[in-house]
Amino acid sequence: MRLSNQRHSPQRLVAWLMAVAIFVTPLTTFGQTPIKPPGNRYKPQDDVQAGRQAAAQVEQQMPILRDGDVTDYVQRIGQRLASAIPSQFQHPEFRYSFKVVNARDINAFALPGGPMYVNRGMIEAARSEGEMAGVMAHEISHVALRHGTAQATKAGSPKAQLPSIIGAIGGAILGGTLGNVAAQAGQLGSMAYITKYSREYETQADILGAQIMARAGYDPRDLANMFRTIERESGGGRGGPEWLSTHPNPGNRYERINQEAALLRVDRAPIQETAQFSRIQSRLRGMGRAPSMQEIAQNGQRNPQNSGPDRVPQGRVEYPSTRYRTYTGGDIFRVNVPDNWRELGGSEGSVTFAPEGAYGQVQGQTVFTHGVMVGVAQAASSNLQQATDGYINALTQGNPNLRPQGSYRRGEIAGRNALAIVLNNTNEATRRPEVVTVYTTMLRNGGLFYMIAFAPQAEQGAYQKTFQEILRTIQLNG
Repeated sequence: MRLSNQRHSPQRLVAWLMAVAIFVTPLTTFGQTPIKPPGNRYKPQDDVQAGRQAAAQVEQQMPILRDGDVTDYVQRIGQRLASAIPSQFQHPEFRYSFKVVNARDINAFALPGGPMYVNRGMIEAARSEGEMAGVMAHEISHVALRHGTAQATKAGSPKAQLPSIIGAIGGAILGGTLGNVAAQAGQLGSMAYITKYSREYETQADILGAQIMARAGYDPRDLANMFRTIERESGGGRGGPEWLSTHPNPGNRYERINQEAALLRVDRAPIQETAQFSRIQSRLRGMGRAPSMQEIAQNGQRNPQNSGPDRVPQGRVEYPSTRYRTYTGGDIFRVNVPDNWRELGGSEGSVTFAPEGAYGQVQGQTVFTHGVMVGVAQAASSNLQQATDGYINALTQGNPNLRPQGSYRRGEIAGRNALAIVLNNTNEATRRPEVVTVYTTMLRNGGLFYMIAFAPQAEQGAYQKTFQEILRTIQLNG
């Protein structure tokens, strides 16, 4: 190739560079609709505080899906979208997080400051990863534009009423019986409409959501398609109206999103259907049926030890599924449990897994008939047997019906020395005899890791295989 030795003036060179810059600059910076965030008297840190407290409320009352594969997948998509938020709408105080709610209703919501929850039903209803990402981008946009506290500002709420705002957020999201509980806790009163976004805010979230999708490598038109999917699925009674009621159509939503998409630079091969999305959908559909929000409200809160009327376990208890899901206990342990067992909060540092019909309340105390409890207890000694002695003594002192049968059996948990002991018990709710087996091992930090397996005496043999499989899958990091 021949190089010209023709001299160029500085003015011509600058003009040429500007032309090149305009040519190569992504079209996302030209022609897209500008967005002006609404006025807000609250500081971003107030959003963080409101969202954090509302998230604790949500996770106390809604069943969070503890499946590592599904959660990791949703988190990756969420972080990809959050990273694509335009710089003018980024807030360094915010921490975007993404969890899946084990509910069949088509719903998703994001809290001020970044916590986001996607219903299992939303993932199952989406026809592609792009559609699911569209809803997530829309919700992220509400957070980035600070619509929750902006709407409180618009309502003239004094900053001293931040606890009421938190209650309103939780009440509006949870809905029904669960929402009433949240409302009472937060004394929300007239603030219940805070998260029923105005049509102006919906338009902003649609536009910014489309822009985020394009920047993240998705086709913004999939956001419009997902709204059509939600409307279509709503006819099947899967809870779509719940999402649409808090995200009202600002008018010509489908057309407006597609109009914005035409202004944006979209990858020639945008992310739409992926093998991983199909695999996650298949994994979810292979699990036991997710409860509806109405069923969750009727059956009690996710943590049934909270106050409420007695709910004695009764009726048929479904046999353990042969399909397992993974639960991660922070950075300490992982364990696989039957996917038709619900995760229920226990005492501090523990989690209980039990099938429907196998748990309830008696005199304000949580009672179980079938399942396992896994957790970590403080140990008074670094000696395994001495630490286990102390733990068993604490259990029997708290429940005089618990009586050890025989001596310790030695074994292994995750390759570590372990002990097991069988105790007999009379169940507080059913008054039937049951068998309780406690397994223990030491953690490197000096804590005592334990698993307690329990079932009616008449069914102990049938559950033993499941208990042993759960025990076999335990992985310890501490």
